[in-house]
Amino acid sequence: MVRRVLSLTSGRIAVAVLTVIALLALLGPLLAPQDPLATSDTTLAPLSGAHWLGTDYLGRDVLSRLLDGSRVSVLGSLEVALTALLVGAVPGILSVHLGRVFEWITLRLTDTLVALPFLLFAVAVIALLGNGLTQAMLVTGVLVSPLFYRVARAATLAVARSPYVEAALVSGASVGWIVRRHVWGKVLPPVSVAFAQTVGVGFVIVSSLTFLGIGVQPPAPTWGGLLASDLGYLSHRPWAPLVPALLIMATVWAANLLADAIRDVSGEAGRALVNDRKARARRRDQAGPAPSGGAA
Repeated sequence: MVRRVLSLTSGRIAVAVLTVIALLALLGPLLAPQDPLATSDTTLAPLSGAHWLGTDYLGRDVLSRLLDGSRVSVLGSLEVALTALLVGAVPGILSVHLGRVFEWITLRLTDTLVALPFLLFAVAVIALLGNGLTQAMLVTGVLVSPLFYRVARAATLAVARSPYVEAALVSGASVGWIVRRHVWGKVLPPVSVAFAQTVGVGFVIVSSLTFLGIGVQPPAPTWGGLLASDLGYLSHRPWAPLVPALLIMATVWAANLLADAIRDVSGEAGRALVNDRKARARRRDQAGPAPSGGAA
């Protein structure tokens, strides 16, 4: 699947953008030219050689804060996606194989989670458990998990009545073996699409919470927090919100673009793409090299 995704222009663009964002999360704090928490007397300074993106209202270097805050934003979105994957996909697969009682319970829990507004619920959890981003992202991941549950359940139902699955059950194979051998390969493509989409959703949630000052203790830098602070000084630095806003938009756009690319190369569409390229290659081979110019 990875090769087929990278064979698409949209897939290569999405992977390139997300790779840059991942490198910012890993190396951003090390690349920061100055201490992101250090204040100075040069407040709201314009772009200069000393401060490539200027300084904020406390004289802190904006570029350093932007690089240092990338880790929180990226890790928060991954927490949401991974939590939703584990909480949603596993029960979704097992609901088809573990009987009616387990199926009924998980379906009712999924319906309950869908009815809860996850962003407001995350704010409520922070109010109860303290101002920490990790617990908010874990709770948000649980509330987003119905997407994975439904996707995994639908893909599992598509193969649950297949002859080879029924033959495996008759032969005494365990549920775990059947899931690993026959089901997971069918579930992986749609779950991968949902995972890529959820990374984008998680990034929006993290940015929204930090924009409101929730989840991260100040003065810790985040992209959402930088965007919020810049909006208060538009008369002095009208261009300042563009950089964090563009980074947030580019990350969410790349995650959705990757989801579209995975969808395009999965299932029947993916096989059609591979067959079409093989047919084109055969036609080129049969045509042979182009004839040379006329004889003198």
